[in-house]
Amino acid sequence: MKKYYIISMLILFFSLSIDAQNKKEPLIYNPDLDVSIQLDSAIAKAMVENKNVLIQIGGNWCSWCLKFHKFVIEDEELSGLIDSNYVYILMNIDRKHKQHEMMGRLRFPNRFGFPVFVILNNEGEYLHTQNSALLEKGKSYDRKKVKNFLMNWTVKALSPESYK
Repeated sequence: MKKYYIISMLILFFSLSIDAQNKKEPLIYNPDLDVSIQLDSAIAKAMVENKNVLIQIGGNWCSWCLKFHKFVIEDEELSGLIDSNYVYILMNIDRKHKQHEMMGRLRFPNRFGFPVFVILNNEGEYLHTQNSALLEKGKSYDRKKVKNFLMNWTVKALSPESYK
């Protein structure tokens, strides 16, 4: 009887662990994309749409990267703020090959860890690097800080016309 109990418990344990594996966060970074092509496409789209480019740099290996993406996508206001003002891309960084050339092009934002955010204007000119740790609150992100960050780097916020 004890033998059957142990076997039943093992079966239950393995079925629960398989189910837990199936509930992992979805993969949001595409490691097959050429980051140079991805960035050039985003800049071209930003120029057409008169938006800035918001680059979230990280990888599927980074729990905070996945957490931030989910945080802003599930918040209707933040998601709308991004959609209205930015061409938002998720730039995959392989932990083994840190894409030194691309990081140089973006002024080595990886010095802050991941995720890290870089804002470019619609001509591809560097505007800002944001350390994501400054947007955190406990085990998540601070909505007010994220909103302020996003609002402070829009085309409108950077236009001298906004301050006349």
